[in-house]
Amino acid sequence: MRKHTFVIGEYYHIYNRGTDKRNIILDKYDLDRFLKSITEFNTIKPIGSIYALSFQKKKLSTPTTKLRRLVLVIAYCVNPNHFHFLITPLVEKGIEKFMQRIGGYTRYFNEKYKRTGVLFQGKFKSKHIPKNTYLLHLSTYINMNNRDKLGSPTTKLSKSSLEEYIQKEKGICDIKIIMEQFKNPKEYFDFVLESWQNTLARKKALEEE
Repeated sequence: MRKHTFVIGEYYHIYNRGTDKRNIILDKYDLDRFLKSITEFNTIKPIGSIYALSFQKKKLSTPTTKLRRLVLVIAYCVNPNHFHFLITPLVEKGIEKFMQRIGGYTRYFNEKYKRTGVLFQGKFKSKHIPKNTYLLHLSTYINMNNRDKLGSPTTKLSKSSLEEYIQKEKGICDIKIIMEQFKNPKEYFDFVLESWQNTLARKKALEEE
């Protein structure tokens, strides 16, 4: 049982990893498919199969379409063996329905790699974000989760929302709640680097204890 319920307007850190710490992203196509599912499955009305839709003339949805969404994605990171989301539900049971559909990636993965069984490590994990300070620092943690201290990706089989924040690259996220608290992208990136370096320093200190 979770220690909290999901409330519309509140923010949550959602994350999970591959079962037995196995990789869930094995090539660039897997990464693109997972990223597409974040957008395509974020609708109140189910869309069915992304694969089936690719044969139809109807265009797949984008973050700017007027379809009613289940959640607002503030930040994300997808790594070879785990993922992180910073999201807020827009409707009742929005997070639960969104994550259930994201779990459909398992079917795609199993069919592609001729395997059976679960892909993710049990039910997704979640933490409630009660304070704005926590929200800001969590955005930096997620945006830098696949990077080194200078901001460069550590692997080509990963992607985060950092470019959406610092390069105003169109993508998956609604960045307003974070960026309206900074003068410009550079100020946010400076904050990101400082916060990330502090995080790395704390981890190192714990390892040396």
